[in-house]
Amino acid sequence: MLKHLKKFIAVALIGIILLICGVYALSHHIESSTKDQTFTRSSKVPEVYTVIVLGASVRANGNLSTMLEDRVASALKLYNEGRVTRFLLSGDNGTASYNEPKAMKAYLMDKGVPEDDIFLDYAGFDTYDSMYRASSVFNVKEAIVVTQEFHLPRALYIANKLDLTYYGFVGDKRTYQRESANKRRELLANVKAFLELTINKEPTYLGPKIPIDGPPQSNYPQ
Repeated sequence: MLKHLKKFIAVALIGIILLICGVYALSHHIESSTKDQTFTRSSKVPEVYTVIVLGASVRANGNLSTMLEDRVASALKLYNEGRVTRFLLSGDNGTASYNEPKAMKAYLMDKGVPEDDIFLDYAGFDTYDSMYRASSVFNVKEAIVVTQEFHLPRALYIANKLDLTYYGFVGDKRTYQRESANKRRELLANVKAFLELTINKEPTYLGPKIPIDGPPQSNYPQ
């Protein structure tokens, strides 16, 4: 009995070690395969029509969290430099009292961006949904994606697997709280994205087409 138990423990430990190695190998592959698509200087970013800002937490008073504010401000920099024409703000609006895209839009309009240049994806519940819907719903085949450096590789990896021509612009402007925890969480998020891509998962919601290069979003049925 003891012999069988030792064998089981040994096999289990080997399995755990292999699993951990696999998770880190996937993370390394995702980072290395998207490195050439990632930019830290706005002057090096290719000129495209659309910039996609990925959502993050919004405070109870409607203000953007520091991470989200830095993402939106970085996208605004590209817009002001003439490198992009329209914004696609993708985030969580899962309840009536919580709305990431609306908060991002308010920030941009307060900075003088015309409403017609801002498109909102209210069903960007995670990075996979945001990338999938950007193409499927908003017809964005080429774009700049703005988020923090730890998050960009996964977003670009998903875009690559969906045959999209997306580049990344690093939105980091400071050191963030829980930065180490976010990086550890990203290891598991990479596995989730890999599995979603493997099964060709559809996003939580799709909905009617709203082409980013068409009329302002306000012209479409709400």
